[in-house]
Amino acid sequence: MAKKQASNTGGSISAQPRLHQRARELQAYGTVNHLLPLELEEPVRLEMTEQLNQLLADTMTLRDLYKKSHWQVAGPTFYQLHLLYDKHYDEQVELVDAIAERIQLLGGVSLAMAADVAETTQIERAPRGREEVPVQISRLLDAHQIIIGQTRKLAARASQIGDDGTNDLLVSQVLRTNELQTWFISEHLANVPLIIAKEPGSAAGAA
Repeated sequence: MAKKQASNTGGSISAQPRLHQRARELQAYGTVNHLLPLELEEPVRLEMTEQLNQLLADTMTLRDLYKKSHWQVAGPTFYQLHLLYDKHYDEQVELVDAIAERIQLLGGVSLAMAADVAETTQIERAPRGREEVPVQISRLLDAHQIIIGQTRKLAARASQIGDDGTNDLLVSQVLRTNELQTWFISEHLANVPLIIAKEPGSAAGAA
């Protein structure tokens, strides 16, 4: 029995870790496996996984943009935005995981590495340095707009070709989360006085 076990592991059993191992990929990127009984044809799963990977790359970029803003925010609204940015970051982390798992569930291979995400995302790259709050928020809103537009189109397409699971994920999680986050941060760009209201009919009020 011991000899059979040793031969199955390719040699003698040892507590020494086998380091620096490499092998061929289990599955190539851009393909779907054929083993899952999902009642979805391969062309449907190929199309959905390709589009979901684009959405995944953009969502991962937005997630990281929120963390960058969380670290680098400055000014009178530091405390509020520091907390809000991190809350939104955590919510985007959940979306990243949900989208990636949907890709894997459909038999595909999800993007994962930063270099691959950077090559794929449609969101403009932010500079390394610190930016003013209005610029931070504008960048975040631009990113949300890209994702929301993409999500609406993909949800409609998923419904059209019968992928109800993807449609549900996109509408109930991705779209609603991004819409709500857009509302929360866009209100910070409203030019509303904090202490003294503008008088009706005044030059300042009329402007």
